[in-house]
Amino acid sequence: MSRLSPAEIIALDRAHVWHPFTQAQTAPDPVVIERGAGVSLFEPDGREWLDLVSSWWVNLHGHGHAGIADAIAAQARTLEHVIFAQITHRPAAELSARLAAALPAGLERVFFSDNGSTAIEVAMKAALQLHRNQGQNQRRRFLAFDGGYHGDTVGAMSAGVSSGFFNAWTEMLFPVDVLDLPTTWIGDDAVEAKEAAALAALDQHLAAYGDQIVAAIIEPLVQGASGMRMHRAGFLTQAAERLRAAGVLVIFDEVMTGFGRTGAVFACQEVGFSPDFLCLSKGLTGGFLPMALTITTPAVYEAFLDPSVEKAFLHGHSYTANPLGCAAALASLDLTLSADCAAQRQRIERHHRAALAELADLPMVCRPRVQGTIAALTIRMPDGPNGKGGYASPLGAQLTASFRQDGLLLRPLGNVVYMLPPYCISDEQLERGWQGIRRALLALR
Repeated sequence: MSRLSPAEIIALDRAHVWHPFTQAQTAPDPVVIERGAGVSLFEPDGREWLDLVSSWWVNLHGHGHAGIADAIAAQARTLEHVIFAQITHRPAAELSARLAAALPAGLERVFFSDNGSTAIEVAMKAALQLHRNQGQNQRRRFLAFDGGYHGDTVGAMSAGVSSGFFNAWTEMLFPVDVLDLPTTWIGDDAVEAKEAAALAALDQHLAAYGDQIVAAIIEPLVQGASGMRMHRAGFLTQAAERLRAAGVLVIFDEVMTGFGRTGAVFACQEVGFSPDFLCLSKGLTGGFLPMALTITTPAVYEAFLDPSVEKAFLHGHSYTANPLGCAAALASLDLTLSADCAAQRQRIERHHRAALAELADLPMVCRPRVQGTIAALTIRMPDGPNGKGGYASPLGAQLTASFRQDGLLLRPLGNVVYMLPPYCISDEQLERGWQGIRRALLALR
């Protein structure tokens, strides 16, 4: 096939492609990206973009990382894929064992799927069936926290109903109990009172319904899609302990927070609590291939062991434990667990905190917040009909236009601006990104 010009690619795209999270009627033409290297993405004419959101939070170590690419290529020459029912292979077994060794004690059984949403579905389905297998048929309710987003399949949407993304499909969703989450930020003097109120509400809810709840699901430390809303580890520890005491299974959705994003390799390590289910995806393969894991305990696994196949977990995906994805994940894990990577993450956090402090003088900036390599700020909205914030805020498009002029790949969540870069980013690239954010904010005046 002959080489297509950028204009021809855009014409084909406009004619045939349906893009995610995009209103095609009002969106500008998509940017054509030809290649990537490190933090940089390049258009065919050589124009550079800085990928400051890690291409939807998946890229850990930079685009085109040679070590991960070589691992995939070597695996492709050996075994590209094989059915995973009653068959195994070295990359899947080794990845499972290495993750079990890196995670808190007890998280040692790994179920493979395809993406973050399916990892959540696995956890929710397995939690419900576990209670059924044990004769606890009265447990039918699920518990989630306000603002949580867990994916776009039906179970995940039900758990994330309060995120505001799923109004078109309310008739498809099953009911989920939603409790308040005490979000916080730098300089938040009310956080302790908010946490006490949230824990009291949880106690009240468990007293009324605790013996009916299957599981509770939460994004530990940072809620991503609803605006990088952050909460403290101490609150989550207390909440999780209350849930476990009530016999409620605890699901940590670390699809975004896993693999170093919050500082520690896994957010559950910072919380100091080992959940019953841990869901991982996004950074799992370093941003190279789609893959997800739902990791659980021996006690959960053993609840499905029975002479009858009816008590088995009858769930699967065609590309379960794809060897190429496993090879990428193993190579990425080596990098993530290295001392160099830990130092990179600490450096990024220091830069974020300094940059947010410099933006504090701008009157439109409020609620600055940092957790590991994730930094965010909220833009104050004016009073009146044009003052609505949230994902649908028109500020998002205005800010994005400014970022595009500066060659910055940033996707504001409405009136929330955040940065979540690959770990290989340099201080100079970080500064370029924060200066671009400052220019965009000043243009709002």
